[in-house]
Amino acid sequence: MLVLGDAHAADPDNRAALLDIYDATNADVALQVGDLEWYDLPVETWFIAGNNEDFDVIDALRDDAMPDVNNVHLLASTATDLQGLRVAGLSGNYAPTKYDLPRSELEGDRRRHFTRDDVERLAAIEDIDVLVIHEAPKGLLYYGYDPGCEHVNDLLDTTDPELCLIGHYHRHEEAEILGCRVVSLAPAWERYYTLNSADLTIDVHETPG
Repeated sequence: MLVLGDAHAADPDNRAALLDIYDATNADVALQVGDLEWYDLPVETWFIAGNNEDFDVIDALRDDAMPDVNNVHLLASTATDLQGLRVAGLSGNYAPTKYDLPRSELEGDRRRHFTRDDVERLAAIEDIDVLVIHEAPKGLLYYGYDPGCEHVNDLLDTTDPELCLIGHYHRHEEAEILGCRVVSLAPAWERYYTLNSADLTIDVHETPG
């Protein structure tokens, strides 16, 4: 299974790099960890919304309104079965001032955030093998401070996945947190990843070109 970090594919150079990966891998299915920004893809791709998206498209995908997209499927406190794995995702990033609001009160770019309701709906999903989140848990990254979100740690504790894939930070980093292997992914214009669904091992590859 192809696994992709942040793409920011509204930018033509980043889009070309993303499409080169699809061409090089001949994948059947892909997972992507947010900031996709391009919704016409050659392979069935399951993704979470990041903090940089076309949020009109994201809202339509949330509502199953069938926007003008091709081969993209949103994980928004939902799960799907891919190659024998139960994969679930939380769309959005964290803002403490917006967390307790209903989604209906998030407007404009503030639609990029996840809410308490989003987290609680995801926490109720059972038998998750792979969890995909745009925000990191505490204990994964350090920039002179820990940018992680305790709500993500709570989700790891509650849902108990074997693997958690993280976007947003454009940096490859790995840690074991609450018994889960957590991997922050490099951006797609630098690297891409392949996931072995049998044993959840991940291989890292340089992006073509």
